[in-house]
Amino acid sequence: MNPPLKGFIFDLNGTMIDDMQHHINAWYHLLNDELGANLDYESVKSEMYGKNEELLVRVFGPGHFTKEEMNRLSFEKEKKYQDDYKPKLALISGLPALLDRAYKKNILMAIGSAAIPFNIDFVLDNLHIRKYFKAIVSADDVKKSKPDPETYQKAAALLQLEPHDCLVFEDAPKGVEAAFRAGMECFVITTMHKRDEFMNYSNILHFIQDYTDPVLEQFF
Repeated sequence: MNPPLKGFIFDLNGTMIDDMQHHINAWYHLLNDELGANLDYESVKSEMYGKNEELLVRVFGPGHFTKEEMNRLSFEKEKKYQDDYKPKLALISGLPALLDRAYKKNILMAIGSAAIPFNIDFVLDNLHIRKYFKAIVSADDVKKSKPDPETYQKAAALLQLEPHDCLVFEDAPKGVEAAFRAGMECFVITTMHKRDEFMNYSNILHFIQDYTDPVLEQFF
């Protein structure tokens, strides 16, 4: 890859904000205390990918809930997550400066997330960063969520860029797989997953702990 790139595409949860612990806690409470799934903590963590309704189907099987019930449970889970996380809501260290620098250098930016718009708006509006993003792809905008490449393909198309002109920022193996299948290279931020969980993916340029890593400077 030859920098500079034309576009940055960010996953949201665990990538822009270090909030995955709050998502796991909200799901753990809902699945076990309210729905009787009897899952241990690591099992809940392993299900943390894709759309909310997909998670419910994986855990309980097809047809267990109606579409309306899944929508209600999804909103209930997200409301609890937001209530718990809002006092700590902040971008990961170094990201405010990176966004501002990319914006000033006319690098197009998008969000490609399996989050519902309710959660994406929660972050963008409370942190006042909506101006940086030319495109947003949420769970509601795709038929198939990560690891399917649709999220990142659609984000690139909305930016009017070719996949090879985009760099993806991710925190999860399923997201890196989605980027790989979309023809995009990745930075992986190790907020939730360890390096050895990404051994199968050849599209990873670097692992970073946060956005203060000097390796990022070469991509502007």
